Amino acid sequence: MMDWNYLADKLFPHITQTPAQVEARYPKRQLPEGAKVTRMGPSPTGFMHLGNLYGALVDERLAHQSGGVFYLRIEDTDKKREVEGGVQTILDAFSAFGLPFDEGVTNEGETGAYGPYRQSQRAAIYQTFVKALMARGLAYPCFCTEQELAAAHEQQEQNKENFGYYGKYAVWRDRPLEDIEQALSQGLPYVVRFRSEGSIENKFRHEDLVKGKMELTENDQDVVILKSDGIPTYHFAHVVDDHLMGTTIVVRGEEWLATLPVHLQLFRAMGWKPPKYAHTAQLMKIDETTGGKRKLSKRKDPELALSFYAQEGYPAPCVLEYLMTLLNSNFEEWRRANPDAPMQDFPFSTKKMSGSGALFDVDKLRDVSKNVISRMTAGAVYDAVAAWSAQNDPAFHALFTRDPDKSRAFLAIGRGGKKPRKDIALWRDVKPYMDFLFDELFQPDYTLPERVSAADAKAILSDFAASFGENDTPDEFFQKMQAIAQAHGYAAQTKDYKQNPDAYKGAVGDVSMVIRIAVAGRQNAPDLQSVMHILGRETVLARLDAYAQALAAQ
Repeated sequence: MMDWNYLADKLFPHITQTPAQVEARYPKRQLPEGAKVTRMGPSPTGFMHLGNLYGALVDERLAHQSGGVFYLRIEDTDKKREVEGGVQTILDAFSAFGLPFDEGVTNEGETGAYGPYRQSQRAAIYQTFVKALMARGLAYPCFCTEQELAAAHEQQEQNKENFGYYGKYAVWRDRPLEDIEQALSQGLPYVVRFRSEGSIENKFRHEDLVKGKMELTENDQDVVILKSDGIPTYHFAHVVDDHLMGTTIVVRGEEWLATLPVHLQLFRAMGWKPPKYAHTAQLMKIDETTGGKRKLSKRKDPELALSFYAQEGYPAPCVLEYLMTLLNSNFEEWRRANPDAPMQDFPFSTKKMSGSGALFDVDKLRDVSKNVISRMTAGAVYDAVAAWSAQNDPAFHALFTRDPDKSRAFLAIGRGGKKPRKDIALWRDVKPYMDFLFDELFQPDYTLPERVSAADAKAILSDFAASFGENDTPDEFFQKMQAIAQAHGYAAQTKDYKQNPDAYKGAVGDVSMVIRIAVAGRQNAPDLQSVMHILGRETVLARLDAYAQALAAQ
């Protein structure tokens, strides 16, 4: 008979604390009834992707709308994948999107009573529980080499059997103590495996918060729970941490569903109540070449990286709003009914999450972004564009911030009210939207309106220059346009031209378009009188004259 207590003490002589002593350091959280405790557990691999944010938004909403706790745990047990600065990348990404953690790793260290919040600093905690499992005969050392495991894999492939370490392939599962002690005396490296009592013949029922009711096959694999360096695998580490830290809901991608039976089995073996699981659907997109759906790819899709949104100038709230449209099918309807309410007021629910793939659409993101930006104040837009351009377009930043009042006044045109302008989807759009405001960027397209001759255009420019008042109201400006239109054979009212097109050269809109082209250098620009007021008399007259000279030179 194997003396499991002896083996546990032999392998873990340095572990003197008991599971009960560890648990005493992590008391049950005192929270209101129904409060959820969620966590974000990224690995410091140097790449933060949209899926991380997608899941984190679910975590944050579930916790905070229930009066619970949302914490950040760094899952850095895989040292091969860790990159320098990886933790900072994680902190920067979540900070940029304003997701407020209540506990966990921060730039200043750690906050919260349930740490350490870096798994690499919790080795003794995990080993305490592994030792306890081994003392009960539920874990054992395995000295298999990579070559031996590869050979077993090859044999399983030939026999068309399930891959893994189980049954007759679990060669160290029932080895006598003498074999283990001999291997230890030779200094052979080993891992610790969990002794599974499951069978693939057995099914069990489980209810996922997103996928709903499902039937799963029991796990029969003796999975590795502690690697040869004494650090646990994800399987075991997250089970221990979620128990000790009081996690009530684990939100993660559906790619983890396959290992759910392992995790539930580990919770049961430890005698702990498992959290609820919410497996989110994968983010998909329409492939431009095939027309079919596929997963977002790190290699093919720049929009998968969270850094993409800051570089392009998508405001963080817009990205979060868009993700919420993917997460809850009723969010758009709620937003239409509550256009000015903060997103946090929306009653988020896992019941409204799709169990199948969520389709990511950049065009839809732009639409959502336009709506969000249109509801921002000119001052908020100015501040955001100033900050973005300082990082991403220093030359434009210098022009944009040269006269802040001028830039703010331009951004205020058409803002507010029931039908605000929606010209800006991302901060990168601001430069082409307002470039004509700056002489350094002014590159006019002097193409004439279809119904206006060069001779008429010159006369229109001359008449307007003589009557221009930079402080005119929009109504006064329009009256001047009507007078100039009538003087040159154009209808003062558009409806008159439509009713009798043969009686006129064109309509008042054609006349004002000549002025728009002269001042803005293009046919599409915000309210012209407001623009001219911002530009000032000297600049407007200079631009009218420049257009007139260009027409004379034709």
